[in-house]
Amino acid sequence: MRKSLLVLLLWAPFAMALLPPPLQRVDQPTQQAIQRFLLHNRILDSPQDLDTAPYIVAASTGRVLGANGERVYARGNLDPTQPSYGIFRRGRLYTDPHSGELLGLNADEIGTARFVTAGDLSTLAVQRVTQEVRPGDRLLSAAAPHGVATVQPAQSVPFIQGHIIDIPKGITQIGVLDAITLNKGRRDGLVEGHLLSVIKTGACVRDALTGALVQLPDERAGTLLVFRTFEKLSYALVLSASHPLAVMDRFETALQTQ
Repeated sequence: MRKSLLVLLLWAPFAMALLPPPLQRVDQPTQQAIQRFLLHNRILDSPQDLDTAPYIVAASTGRVLGANGERVYARGNLDPTQPSYGIFRRGRLYTDPHSGELLGLNADEIGTARFVTAGDLSTLAVQRVTQEVRPGDRLLSAAAPHGVATVQPAQSVPFIQGHIIDIPKGITQIGVLDAITLNKGRRDGLVEGHLLSVIKTGACVRDALTGALVQLPDERAGTLLVFRTFEKLSYALVLSASHPLAVMDRFETALQTQ
């Protein structure tokens, strides 16, 4: 009995080392930043997903819509059981910076509308707009609330590398709690909750004594949290940044950079 107990006590530290680390919960400010971003941005795998969606024909006055509460008429396959729809307009078409492959389309949300009555021309009431709505704007079902509850342990993350390809807010420099678009998605192994390291490529400078060009070392510049994945693209939030981040900065999974 004593020998068995001794073996158990000696083995316990090794057994604990083999267990995966506890999941780290995402804090409230990060969750709020994710929800605010997802309210106004959506990626579609194909432009056809937007081009075939129901569309606005006109406002009740026969002019372009611009006011909350105004009625609009729409044509297409609208579900009467769906209480509200997002009003979207075609945004940026994403292609891979290296292969040129079409990765998806960013649909820009410009408002929401409440379903009123069905028909050949269905009626909706505008609830919120951020800019003037135009005939031809598309209607997509409202997305369910979405967030990342935990950060995935590093041991469960395969090695993935890619590039930041867009800042949907339209700014040029990226800071903490900004959302960005990555050129990798579910097919590449990215999972919501993955942590990524951003790597800044070292500048090319001229040696003052020899005149030769010298490539400075790459530097780790920040940490990203993947919060929404699509087939070929993902959204990530900047958790930390020691240098200004920018489009075309490289990222890789934290497993290989720890």
